[in-house]
Amino acid sequence: MTPRPDKHVPQTLAAFSQAVHAGNDIDSGTGAVRTPIVMANSYALPEDPSSISWSGTDVPLYTRNSGVNQLGLQQKLALLDRGEDAVALASGVAALHAVFFTFLRTGDHVVVSDVAYEATFKLFRELLPEKYGILATFVDTSDPVAVAAAIRPETRLVHVEAIANPTTRVTDIAAVAVITRAAGVLLSVDSTFTPPPVLRPLELGADLVVHSLTKYINGHGDAMGGAVIGSRELIQRIKSEAMVDVGGVISPFNAWLIVRGSVTLPLRIRQHTESAQRVAEFLAADPRVAYVAYPGLPGHPQHDAAVRQFRHGFGGMLAFAVDGDPATQNRFVAALRVITSAVSLGHDESLIVHVSGAGPRAAHYPEEFQRLGHLRLSVGLEDAGDLIGDLSAALDETFA
Repeated sequence: MTPRPDKHVPQTLAAFSQAVHAGNDIDSGTGAVRTPIVMANSYALPEDPSSISWSGTDVPLYTRNSGVNQLGLQQKLALLDRGEDAVALASGVAALHAVFFTFLRTGDHVVVSDVAYEATFKLFRELLPEKYGILATFVDTSDPVAVAAAIRPETRLVHVEAIANPTTRVTDIAAVAVITRAAGVLLSVDSTFTPPPVLRPLELGADLVVHSLTKYINGHGDAMGGAVIGSRELIQRIKSEAMVDVGGVISPFNAWLIVRGSVTLPLRIRQHTESAQRVAEFLAADPRVAYVAYPGLPGHPQHDAAVRQFRHGFGGMLAFAVDGDPATQNRFVAALRVITSAVSLGHDESLIVHVSGAGPRAAHYPEEFQRLGHLRLSVGLEDAGDLIGDLSAALDETFA
């Protein structure tokens, strides 16, 4: 049994329909209309296995290479992001590392966003330079001129985040893609904050798009995974080098859970983005809130780029701080009753975490982030009125 080929789920279908049907197959053994969890390490070989590639990744052979659930998930991800192929791995960081491991060598140079997820920042600031001699220049990737100026003859990759974690700075993917294409440099985009249908970076000229599947695409806070989507040629290199021979493969159970969760992705994204917009507007209007960073607000520095780029709202992530010291931020979080204080994002429940303005990454943050720290809020699926009521009550309690 193998998952149904992509040709049975046309790209002309709406995202809602693709999310339901892509990557699923009727089980030939039982007739089940959902691909079951196949918890197998190995798959039966043909009578004459002499022509098999033991490192092949296109048919179920050995689960480190590929399994039924992984293949189905990869088909769905490729279709949703308009790519030719996808590779699913054990976590979002495994997916990021797979891109860097596959396409970078000693002596290569990378241009990377100076505001980025902590693991990305550490990989390029410490681990890759120290271990492999791969050098990075950190720039404000919302400024295409700065990106172009940072490219050298030895540059092999530009890596950006569509919405930067945690400041919500927006990169104009199409503008950066023009620069990388002219320079013959790969462009990879971490689109974890902006899953399809909000954004499809490949359609804007990116070569590779990376997702932490743990977040919005799974959407239920109960499975971990990561993915890279792009051309068949580039993804096959990642499968061969970073999946088969490094081994950061996704488990069958997690692949199955993420396929299940992704069915409702377009519906969930609509709720996340609509509620986040209302929450951001509420916070921005309250004088007890020192600042709000959300691309959907007209005062956001890259609001115009966000309007041009994002098709279905501005995402479910925002950062803000109440007016006060770290103890005040913590009192505010402790006063919340609906919103949960926990790390991660893209879950069904709203999550908030208080982060200080100290540390190497924070040196690149806006002044107010450095001075006050920030509260990173992942707006969940609760009623927007309930979330606003919770925030309002916590503000009242904090400033009573």
